[in-house]
Amino acid sequence: MGSTFGHLFRITTWGESHGGGVGVVVDGCPPNLDITEQEIQVELDRRKPGQSRITTQRKEEDQIQILSGVFEGKTLGTPISMMVWNKDARSADYEEMRVKYRPSHADYTYDAKYGIRNWKGGGRASARETIGRVAAGAVAQKILSQQSGVEIVAYVNRVKNLSFEVDPSSVTRDQVDANIVRCPDAGMAEQMIDLIDAARKDGDSLGGVVEVVARNVPAGLGEPVFDKLEADLAKALLSLPASKGFEVGSGFGGLEMTGSEHNDPFYSDSGRIRTTTNQSGGIQGGISNGEDILLRVAFKPTATILKEQDTVDVDGNETVLKGRGRHDPCVLPRAVPMVEAMVALVLVDHLLRQKAISD
Repeated sequence: MGSTFGHLFRITTWGESHGGGVGVVVDGCPPNLDITEQEIQVELDRRKPGQSRITTQRKEEDQIQILSGVFEGKTLGTPISMMVWNKDARSADYEEMRVKYRPSHADYTYDAKYGIRNWKGGGRASARETIGRVAAGAVAQKILSQQSGVEIVAYVNRVKNLSFEVDPSSVTRDQVDANIVRCPDAGMAEQMIDLIDAARKDGDSLGGVVEVVARNVPAGLGEPVFDKLEADLAKALLSLPASKGFEVGSGFGGLEMTGSEHNDPFYSDSGRIRTTTNQSGGIQGGISNGEDILLRVAFKPTATILKEQDTVDVDGNETVLKGRGRHDPCVLPRAVPMVEAMVALVLVDHLLRQKAISD
């Protein structure tokens, strides 16, 4: 069941990075939702490889095909199956990885778990698996927008030691997509691009932080105790390849504050209950409170690099390995639509769950 996510809005992704293709089955989508392949393609184009010099140079068009569940531009309420064919896989680049484990990659752990692995590319551990998530996330975002006016915007907030301050409530998608690193601060974006480019030329990689804001989320979403909204969001975002850390609202920064500094005072805005601050990140007691939901997810440096590293082979013999193939020197620019998709999948699932008990 590790490839299935969600309750009422449920997705199952499938496929390997160097197999025939990858895709997703979406179950639980309401009928009569207007959706087209073109709308989904917009999100996949933001995720696809080969976008710029600071992403992997694998050339894939990632053209989505809707195989079922949509008729004459509307969802049927039946399972929606979508897929993308793999067309530019170069499996020969991974021949050495057949017997050698890449440090900090999933090669060894997949062998430890299954006793077998697809050594071509990253298999299911590759970020190529996220095509299905992003396609399903596009459907989820359409539901959220139509039913509640929810808007989700993610952006690169930090690369290595470069970071900036921004008012999350004001960031727009156009600002994010205005540069190849997807940082809404144009000046900082240039510095980030230079830093990533230097790492790429050195055969190395960098990590950083993607911040995401969800606006117009209605109050009342979340299912305590074990399905708290931030708990499901944490699971969703930490399930992304290379993710290593999660924060909501003040996050770890809240440790430096007192309770009186951290609490979000309530006030009435024409009868609507609001908070004057948002240290909680839009979630209190595991339930959305109607304020913007603010999250951050940390991504490690890409594991496969073009430098020689100490490792072992499948028989435990010490050896060295120099990565080959085409890999992102920094996953962050392409992670932005992945983060938005996972947030959308959680929110639409909880929106449908809330409607089930309130309608």
